[in-house]
Amino acid sequence: MLFTSALFAWVYLPVVLAGFFVIGRWSERGAALWLFLASLVFYAAWIPEFTLLLLVSITFNHVVGQRIGAQRSKAWLTFGVATNLLLLAYFKYAGFLLSNINALAGTEWSLGQIVLPIGISFFTFTQIAFLVDSYAKGVREPSFVHYGLFVTYFPHLVAGPVLHHAQMMPQFARAETYRFNFTNLGIGLGIFALGLFKKVVLADGVSPYADAVFDGAEEGSAPTTEEAWLGALAYTLQLYFDFSGYSDMAVGLSWMLNIRLPFNFNSPYLATNISEFWRRWHMSLSAFLRDYLYIALGGNRRGDVRRYANLLTTMILGGLWHGASWSFVLWGTLHGLYLVIQQVWSRLRGTSDIPRAQPSGARSVAFKVLSWALTMLCVMFAWVLFRSPSLDGALSIYAAMLNVVQVESGTVLWNAGLNATTGWWFCVVLTGVALWPRNSNELGVSLRALVQGREARVAFVAGASLTLIALLILLNNSRGVAGAFIYFNF
Repeated sequence: MLFTSALFAWVYLPVVLAGFFVIGRWSERGAALWLFLASLVFYAAWIPEFTLLLLVSITFNHVVGQRIGAQRSKAWLTFGVATNLLLLAYFKYAGFLLSNINALAGTEWSLGQIVLPIGISFFTFTQIAFLVDSYAKGVREPSFVHYGLFVTYFPHLVAGPVLHHAQMMPQFARAETYRFNFTNLGIGLGIFALGLFKKVVLADGVSPYADAVFDGAEEGSAPTTEEAWLGALAYTLQLYFDFSGYSDMAVGLSWMLNIRLPFNFNSPYLATNISEFWRRWHMSLSAFLRDYLYIALGGNRRGDVRRYANLLTTMILGGLWHGASWSFVLWGTLHGLYLVIQQVWSRLRGTSDIPRAQPSGARSVAFKVLSWALTMLCVMFAWVLFRSPSLDGALSIYAAMLNVVQVESGTVLWNAGLNATTGWWFCVVLTGVALWPRNSNELGVSLRALVQGREARVAFVAGASLTLIALLILLNNSRGVAGAFIYFNF
């Protein structure tokens, strides 16, 4: 069930909202249970048979978390984390590992067809963080319903953000969470409509240019240099508006339920270095990798060489988290090398981290523009690996981008019925939107200030948002193909 579908917008969501607030008038625990069950229904709409796996995972981690919190037992922590990782490894990495063993040993072992449960990376990481904090901080959650809701909460369940228990548990314990708030509903509808526009109009609008180039390269059609650069830029923009659109919709849905989700994006394409990019892009995952992997490996506490090794290891594993393929491993490796190079450069310039003092005047502007351009070039170059299903496809696009292989007449876009000039103009417009100083986080804050305490304005925003949502869903349905969110694959 996609956020962009009529079934979700006009059936599922109204029923969930109505049930949540009606039950909440008499029983907060009952309302939490209702939302927990509704979230399981949302998950079951994808692949029903994996709902039992999700419930088993939740029950296991709740029990183990209670043991860890009560006893501060390292043995229970090790058992819990290992079990979660083994479960993730089987469903996500067993086939990849076995295929590589077969390639090296010349064997033909098989585990059969393993179907990847949707959202397994997100709910596994969420629960590992809970177990670690149970050991380190004595965190406990006695209510199975609240814990289950924390893990399955439908706005974030299948594509994030990766939630921290401290962000959610206190909200489930507040009485006002279960009381209908018309202002929050209006704000939520406005933010949801903005995210839906990003997905349906911007991301899905530019996706044909990326798909034509990457799918063509995968099928053996060599793109021209222009087509390769256009495809890479189109995907760079598609991925941003697709995932940030989802994150906005998740935030908007949570506003309707009086729950606040953390922001997951903060204008990442305005970053002027790779460290800043990762502080702005997929912020919840970046924080998880920093807090539970990089710091656990030793962070920057054991000298420069160990620091660089920790950065590289963290990013390689972060790449592997996204998918079981060498393309993701190399994508993570590339970003790890970017970070190491930045740190070495900063060290050589006499700073311990990102340069704080910038040149003044014209030199300052030129320095920032050059830093931004280099950062975005590196990010876009790496996205080619992220998008390509195989290394052969990625190498074909890289060869064209670097003009290593010259193709005189491009047919990749023409075969897809697309015009390069139109694609470039579309990308120019989307780049302007992505670089606009006021992002959706700030627009949401401004919207709240605009309507707070003014019911007439709330009613106008709610009505306008509902109209826009209806039009966007009609547009989406008219295409005949449901465009799933990219991060549903991870």
